[in-house]
Amino acid sequence: MVMRRGYLGILIQRSTIGSSLSKLGTSSFASQATSSLQQLCEPSSCSDDEYADVDWNNLGFGLTPTDYMYTMKCSKDENFKQGQVRRYGNIELSPSAGVLNYGQGIFEGIKAYRREDGRLFLFRPDQNAIRMQIGAERMCMISPSVEQFVHAVKETALANRRWIPPPGKGSLYIRPLLIGSGAILGLAPSPEYTFLIYASPVGNYFKEVTASLNLYVEDEFHRASRGGAGGVKSITNYAPALKAQSKAQNGGFSDVLYLDSVSKRNIEEASSCNIFMVKDNVVSTPATAGTILEGITRKSIIDIARDLGYQVEERSIPVEELIDADEVFCTGTAVGVAPVGSITYHGKRVEYEMGTQLVCGKLHSTLAGIQRGTIEDKRGWIVEI
Repeated sequence: MVMRRGYLGILIQRSTIGSSLSKLGTSSFASQATSSLQQLCEPSSCSDDEYADVDWNNLGFGLTPTDYMYTMKCSKDENFKQGQVRRYGNIELSPSAGVLNYGQGIFEGIKAYRREDGRLFLFRPDQNAIRMQIGAERMCMISPSVEQFVHAVKETALANRRWIPPPGKGSLYIRPLLIGSGAILGLAPSPEYTFLIYASPVGNYFKEVTASLNLYVEDEFHRASRGGAGGVKSITNYAPALKAQSKAQNGGFSDVLYLDSVSKRNIEEASSCNIFMVKDNVVSTPATAGTILEGITRKSIIDIARDLGYQVEERSIPVEELIDADEVFCTGTAVGVAPVGSITYHGKRVEYEMGTQLVCGKLHSTLAGIQRGTIEDKRGWIVEI
């Protein structure tokens, strides 16, 4: 295979000089990545100065297969070592793999952005790495180190750089997966684990695009229970939510808002995002407490709100209090910061204030500004690829 020298040069330069991971003593990753990519790149997909053939103006949130993915394996008695970038494609699994039989798997979601000057960035990938480690411990799995995780995400984004949308047109959604890939019959941790990453260019998560969300409060089905795995990004948390989500969407709603499974009174989160409310300029969100996923965007919005002078509370929020809020909004990697226009509970629809000058709008513009580089990143959240 022939590889364009411009692409290889970028890989060598950014893996050995531009990578912030080299400061962490992980420069050995660079030669591994360059070696694997030298064997894989083809002229049709390795140009550094072209975009993929995508209608960027009509980009939704769906799977668009890109050129490359990243894979790394280890046995239950080892640690992850060298991974590789390879052509995107199907993977082979035993019918008795732990992930297929017992749901031993977790995943993350990260976005890569392109700025006006052409540079590429990630938003807080180290936090996704830490969250995967926490989830892996809960699910009795072996996880990559933070350095391995961030490096693999960078290499996946770099290999698929032509799929990163133009500025303002979307982002490259990067999906790291950790699965029990080893064959096993009895209920036990898998004998082998596979860490893989694929990516897809995406636009807005919800079909409403710029409109507000309409949520339906679900009091029959529950997303998580105390002592369960609701606080980690386990694959087992999502399929059970499809029933309630489908019911809500068939009724014309954007998503489901779940209540706690004990009192059935306190709000927890939506199917794919955390929730906030604003009352008298106080920003409140449910405390995670083991049943709610601690979102990276959630954590960032809490910090931004405090920096802007708002009082922030993490506590139990009865659904009746939410109904009486001034503003409601959702946060997540996929959804960003999305305003909620209405919530329906027991057949009663309550509508909320909307507008860019409200708290939600200010928080959204600040977060987006940090990600785009128009607002100074004082916390070191942005990682250049």
